[in-house]
Amino acid sequence: MSINRIVVAGTGSGVGKTTLTIGLMSALIKRGLTVQGFKCGPDYIDPSYHTAVTNRVSRNLDSWMLTHDRVLDIFTHGSREADISIIEGVMGFFDGKSPETNEGSTAEISIITKSPVLLVVNCESMARSAAAIVKGFQMFAEGPNIAAVIANKVGSEGHFQLVKKAIEQECHVPVIGYLKRELDIEIPERHLGLIPSIERGELTPFFDKLGDLVLETIDMDKLLELAEAEPLTVSETSSMFEQKEEKIMKMAVAKDEAFNFYYPENLEMLEANGVEIVYFSPLANEELPKDVDGLYIGGGFPEEFAHVLECNVKTKNSIKNSIEAGLPTLAECGGFMYLTESIETTKKKKYQMIGVIPGKVQMKTSLQALGYREISGLNDNFILKNQSARGHEFHYSSFLPNEEKLPHAYETKGMRGVSKEGYLQHNLVAGYTHFHFGSNPALVENWIEKCLEFKASKGRIG
Repeated sequence: MSINRIVVAGTGSGVGKTTLTIGLMSALIKRGLTVQGFKCGPDYIDPSYHTAVTNRVSRNLDSWMLTHDRVLDIFTHGSREADISIIEGVMGFFDGKSPETNEGSTAEISIITKSPVLLVVNCESMARSAAAIVKGFQMFAEGPNIAAVIANKVGSEGHFQLVKKAIEQECHVPVIGYLKRELDIEIPERHLGLIPSIERGELTPFFDKLGDLVLETIDMDKLLELAEAEPLTVSETSSMFEQKEEKIMKMAVAKDEAFNFYYPENLEMLEANGVEIVYFSPLANEELPKDVDGLYIGGGFPEEFAHVLECNVKTKNSIKNSIEAGLPTLAECGGFMYLTESIETTKKKKYQMIGVIPGKVQMKTSLQALGYREISGLNDNFILKNQSARGHEFHYSSFLPNEEKLPHAYETKGMRGVSKEGYLQHNLVAGYTHFHFGSNPALVENWIEKCLEFKASKGRIG
């Protein structure tokens, strides 16, 4: 399968990958191309920028959570009908799950997808030394194809020419452009108000200006030439997205500014297996849709909208009553927080939430958990019944249970060891960890099976 594509990689975090990626996407769209975005790793925030710029849902490519075949499945599925795919890297090019291998790194994604790599180098306060940095990345590992360089944070056109001459002479790769140190434009902070800002269109002028800046100082013809990569060989095994069932049940999914962290593949895999998804908004005080057989409340920023969520009693009661009646429910991170008794902000203001989980959430000023998780079910967890999966945890809050021994939903293994996490009660599975269903499609089958049992118990057919 022939897909034009390029990886935007960095020498480290903070070198300008996201700014450049958004600028390239905007510039390519200005040239009349259809652009598909991808993000290496588990992050939800950068893909939200991509989606806003391209008007196509951006997707995560994660070679630790998923097998190589499933990474390719997501990549080929997402790239359909696009003229070019832009894959934004994560951290430094070789940074991933382990300091000893390329597992989970941008480098590994570039190899799996056979993509040319555009290396972004922060050239502030250096000239010839930039060539030494590029040379080191070239020689560090066999396999990745560093096809070109972008010089970021240069002081002037003259500074860029010094960097370009040094890199091209010593490293034999083209330096196809630059972005100035003083762009007179700053990427908005990736703070908790990001998603609402995007959805209101407030960032559109920023995207537009960044695209113009890229067109001024980057050789887009050369980039498009480099992006003509070799065809991909796609596995003959069936795709995660292949439609297997006609619609056999309905699932409610919370989706608004407070709850929007979903891997697109999770929802598409549910649909491929016969689930009709019905979206509703807790922020709009919408009741749970009628006659649904399952409920999915993903992550997001409930703490930012806690004052509204507290007041939206109609939504709270409909969710509480349905969960207590046995509706098979998965709540991840923000969804988990919403189901507890209360959320307390860093300013010690407490807001009442749904209250099906006995305990409260406190927001902290520092990160409480970050990293990949291997997940195993506990206490007859119906989703992870005799199964394990992979996912990711990232949150600034902590959960304080009211009872000493709450039934945990799963056991998670991360860099800091093994711990019991989440809450399981009847048909509710809730916790901080975000699952990627692509890590084990059996999770989807198990959840649907439980939903169909619930549907039958209610006497609903068809």
